[in-house]
Parts: sequence; C-alpha cells; structure tokens
Amino acid sequence: MRSHVVHDFRAVAFAALAAAACGLVITGCASTDATSAGSAAGSASAGSASAGGACGTAQLKISLTDTGALAGQAGGYLTFTNDSSTSCTMSGWPAVTALTAAGRAVSLRHLRSSMFGAWQYSSPPPTVTLRPGDSGYAIVAADDKPADSSTSCPAPYVRLRVSPPGGSGSVTISAYLPGATSYLPSCTAANGASTAGTSTVTTLSHLPH
Repeated sequence: MRSHVVHDFRAVAFAALAAAACGLVITGCASTDATSAGSAAGSASAGSASAGGACGTAQLKISLTDTGALAGQAGGYLTFTNDSSTSCTMSGWPAVTALTAAGRAVSLRHLRSSMFGAWQYSSPPPTVTLRPGDSGYAIVAADDKPADSSTSCPAPYVRLRVSPPGGSGSVTISAYLPGATSYLPSCTAANGASTAGTSTVTTLSHLPH
C-alpha cells in the first residue's frame, strides 16, 4: 500500500461516519495452518444466483490489507481472494484467533460496528459471490488505547489464524499493521474483555479504501 493511502483512508472513513449522522500486504496461501506470501486483488458481487458453494479454505488466498489507525482503533481488512477456477460464496463472520508472541490465543469477537472502516452490521449478512480472482473483505480491528486508568495495553497480537465463514481449515498470517506501524493491539475494555474483533464479509465497495 502506498504511504498516502492511510491519510486518504482516514478522510474517507470520517466522511462516511459523518454522513451516517452519528502497504505492505502480508498474505497466507490457503492450507491447514500454513503460511506463504502472495497478493490479493479483484472485486466481488453480492447475491449472485450463479455462484457455487461456500468458499473453502483451500480455494482462498488470505491477506491483511488497508491497514491503519483511526478513531481510537487500529486494524485492517482481511482479504479473501478466490484462487480457484470456480465461483464460490461467503457470508457471515470469519473465524479468527489472535496470537501473541508468547502463544496466548484469543478468539476475536463478532463486531456489530466499527469506527475503523465506518462499518455497521446489517441483518442478514450479505452473501458475497467470489468469481475466480475476486476478493471479499472483513474488518479486523481493536482499540489501540488502554481503558480507564490503565497506562498501557498487554503485548500485541503478532499472528492471526483465519478461517473463512464455515471453513474447516485455517491460514496463519502476520498481524502486523504497516499503516499503523504496529501489530494488532490487544487492549482490553474496562471489564477486561478483549476489544479485538471482526466484521462480516462484505465487498470493498461497502468499505472506505
């Protein structure tokens, strides 16, 4: 990602929030708990009747893109690119486990809204059709400031173990956020709960970029 994208991203996201009235790319190639490098590109459509079945982990390249920090959160877009020769569909939340350098594992919660990406959940979640080469996206984000009287957050997450919605295998990718020059924060809420979470899978047209 070019360095100026983060600034453009923030401007677009703030504009989206107001209207609502209120790179480096680290890539994992799909295989069970395997990691390799690649790139993600393409677009996707919602609700195509000609799609095949649900996208399996082996069909996808999974990467973390469009990273940055915004409105008290840091994160990026989990990018799921159809690397197979047949269309498939995605709907709902991916299963994401965040890992610290010490090996502590935390399952990311299902977000209902996120300041990062100016995203808000709508029911039912869309069904995103990925033709060969197309990509679907899910926000992954966490608070980047300590809660209440805390002066610091715990050690950040350095890896993400990711499965597509309904997928049985997983891919492990780096949790480094080039746009925020940090790893994914592990800051907790005032009640001690993790703030890290993911959105449902959507199309890039529904997210600032």
